[in-house]
Amino acid sequence: MNHEDFDDETALMAAQALQTVLSRRTHRKKVLGEECIVPGQLGEALGLPRLCKQLKSRRHRVRQDAVERFDAIWSSLSESSRRKVRQALGWYDPRELDWEDPRSNRRPVERY
Repeated sequence: MNHEDFDDETALMAAQALQTVLSRRTHRKKVLGEECIVPGQLGEALGLPRLCKQLKSRRHRVRQDAVERFDAIWSSLSESSRRKVRQALGWYDPRELDWEDPRSNRRPVERY
């Protein structure tokens, strides 16, 4: 998804899905010589909870600023993180689907 494709609603859905994807990450950490697994904090570090709240705001300007900030976050994500968010939302690119997939509306190339 390109940055011009985001609006208030799609940015909110993508931000919530990104927060879910990032919260699933875990890290190993040694505490007092014992190894423990801790949840990732990248979503909070990026300010996703606050961003989601702003995307739900009643004021149009606040929502537009939040969409711009989310666009900056989206462009800095790795392709695997973007793919996980798209999969979580059920978004897909019809050009990447097989011919046999019913979701693809492609027609065979006509030869003259």
